[in-house]
Amino acid sequence: MAKNPTPVRLGMVGGGSGAFIGAVHRMAARLDGRFELVAGALSSTPERSVASGAELGLRRAYGTWEEMLQAESTRDPAERIEAVSIVTPNHMHYPVALAFVEAGLNVICDKPMTVDSNQARALEAAVAASGVVFGVTYNYTGYPLVKEARRLVASGALGELRKVVIEYHQGWLATRLEEDGNKQAGWRADPALAGTGGAIGDIGSHAENLAATVTGLHVEELCADLTPVVPGRRLDDDANVLLRFTGGVKGVLVASQVAIGAENDLRLTVNGSRGSLHWRQEDPNRLVVHLLNAPTQVLTRAGGPYLGAAAAAATRIPSGHPEGFIEAFAEVYRNVAEAIRLRERSANAGGMGSDDASPSDAGLSSAVPDYPSVNDGARGVAFIEAAVASQAGGSVWVKVGRGA
Repeated sequence: MAKNPTPVRLGMVGGGSGAFIGAVHRMAARLDGRFELVAGALSSTPERSVASGAELGLRRAYGTWEEMLQAESTRDPAERIEAVSIVTPNHMHYPVALAFVEAGLNVICDKPMTVDSNQARALEAAVAASGVVFGVTYNYTGYPLVKEARRLVASGALGELRKVVIEYHQGWLATRLEEDGNKQAGWRADPALAGTGGAIGDIGSHAENLAATVTGLHVEELCADLTPVVPGRRLDDDANVLLRFTGGVKGVLVASQVAIGAENDLRLTVNGSRGSLHWRQEDPNRLVVHLLNAPTQVLTRAGGPYLGAAAAAATRIPSGHPEGFIEAFAEVYRNVAEAIRLRERSANAGGMGSDDASPSDAGLSSAVPDYPSVNDGARGVAFIEAAVASQAGGSVWVKVGRGA
């Protein structure tokens, strides 16, 4: 990566006062000095939006995202934003993202990318036409030992893959917080704002992406049992899904937001003919590897030369110092920034810039910006849709669409 690159000028839509994920995005964006937040339309009402921007000390605080897009598009190129971060409730992802892509601006979008596959396909087409960089913040892919797990699987260390188990347990929605004025619960429990998936969309999409990133496999068919456990809730808060991956590999995905006592317990197990690996988000600096007829290995982040280049590049501080959620989130932002500058250098040199560089495209080379792309986002939306369709049909097997 380039040394001391000029920070990418960033705008933000959503994420104002009281929004948890907005603060996370801002911390992640500035951690490596690769972005400078200069503008924002941070709330759904102009008054709150301007007030939130002033609270953050933004140079340019706008009342609406449309106002921001229009004003920034006519600003001097040396000052206007170069990318926008979208951290709104799900129903606003598509119209905002499409407008900024069509204006030639790079986008970092929270997941799920859109509320349906028609929108996802339209975004894929728009990104391909414009050539902008489009990243989706499946942030768990940024952990160093997730990258190491992917390298081990790709190297054949586990042999032929047999079964993938991915679990994501939370307990914060075990009661109807949406009825108590909780802002985060309120929009997640509302189909008009969240889309057709509840837990399957909010955290199940993270689980699908993590499994796909590490294994390189995509879900071809699934059978889902989605349940609103809490009485009166309109969207599922508990999901149990059987998976059939490419190549005949079987899998199980469990996503629950009513598991009392669970905080953010995301776990991945990959089983192969010669070994297995286990990783847990709440203990992210350890990767447990079991190889056939060999002692159990516990790999640690910054553990030395036995780790691959991608894991090493994603490690920021020396071994023994915990590294976690914000750093993993920042890894997505850092690689999006590098892709933006790479595209810019290519354009200046008269070459062709890539519109995205997903983990599946980037291989294992740390020289290629490695982040979840618009295509990964579209696959995640297709997964959610298939799970909802399976439940609607009586928990039947449903093929998962491929998007564009």
